Amino acid sequence: MSKANFHDFLAHNPFPKPLTLGFFYREKMRAIYQITPDADYSKILEVGGGESGLSAMLFPTAQITNIDFNPDYANSACNQQARVTYICGDATELPFKDGSFDAVTMFDLLEHIPNHQQAIAEAIRVLKPSGYLLISTPNENWRFPYYPLMQMICPQDTDLMAEWGHVRQGYSMTELESLIPLSRCHWMTFINPLTVFCHDISFSKLAGYQRQLVCWILSPLTWIGYWSHQPHAMGTETAISWQKI
Repeated sequence: MSKANFHDFLAHNPFPKPLTLGFFYREKMRAIYQITPDADYSKILEVGGGESGLSAMLFPTAQITNIDFNPDYANSACNQQARVTYICGDATELPFKDGSFDAVTMFDLLEHIPNHQQAIAEAIRVLKPSGYLLISTPNENWRFPYYPLMQMICPQDTDLMAEWGHVRQGYSMTELESLIPLSRCHWMTFINPLTVFCHDISFSKLAGYQRQLVCWILSPLTWIGYWSHQPHAMGTETAISWQKI
């Protein structure tokens, strides 16, 4: 059982207005897809998956276990699928046996966890030998807004991080390699200096219709940045796959 068809996966972007306000999520999905090795996946653990259903979309035939701290997410449509099991729990105390899963996903999660060392140790423990750990996270280039000229229409970065529940800004590759004692497979950055305009507008203080209009006006620039982006080029976030040997 392999990962989804690339175009089908992108077409299921769950973010509202996926080609304008939610375009940054398309970038994230593309990067996650590109770094996910081609392999057989039957049992997946999604740590902190919330109600996005991202792992279920990426692995459309696998059995998904989504563990998240918020009990309200149990009733979301993605977590009500027959092949998805939702568990309210803690990333630092996973209630599973050693070597239970073919892959563990932690998409935009580590920056939320104070004890990230323990969360990584638990993810590795429940991962089968030769299994994959898939993560995405802001990196050392992340800042909000990215360009100072946007400060007049954007909230403070500290306010946004508090709203999102971030306990740290992000990770450099060196920091991740120190944190994760596995073999790194593939990595790709996303949200680059061209596409970041639309990302920041999406979380600006402008009214909803204004944000939608500005993102639509910026669409040519956003698409140029998207199509020209190379995997290891400048970006504000990174998706990475690691293998347990």
